[in-house]
Amino acid sequence: MFTLTRNDGYLLSTDPALLDLGLVHHWLSTDAYWALGRDRATVDRAFAGSLPFGVYRPEDGRQVAVARVVTDRATFAWLCDVYVDRAARGRGLGGWLAGAARDHLDELGVRRILLATNDAHQVYARVGFTPLDVPERWMNLDRRIPVTPVTGKEQSDGTPLTVEA
Repeated sequence: MFTLTRNDGYLLSTDPALLDLGLVHHWLSTDAYWALGRDRATVDRAFAGSLPFGVYRPEDGRQVAVARVVTDRATFAWLCDVYVDRAARGRGLGGWLAGAARDHLDELGVRRILLATNDAHQVYARVGFTPLDVPERWMNLDRRIPVTPVTGKEQSDGTPLTVEA
């Protein structure tokens, strides 16, 4: 468990028991361009399989920000679903959240953290993220675009399925 308290009293924690997943679902499904319409069951599964980060207001402990990290906790991480409640924006919580996630992952030994953003490049740049310097090395499989499964069943000539290196 990782916790951190800012000078102004905001609490950051990786304790999944503190997350208000109903609120997180509302934020993501109604106000986050990358997750509009995401159903509650998907949010629950995504957070259950990830390292969660929540930020909580000092006055009453209400959750005001969230992020999750998909990671093996050894070599690789993907920072995603970073969201700060509209009423809490402008206080530097997004950058603090991203920096705290970076620092916690560093303590675990993770040396590569990826993320994707349409509009918050400056927030992440302030905590050390940079554009990919060799994008031709990276590939993406976006399952929102249909692909034909490779099962071997579609072969009719009886030859076994092989992979060439």
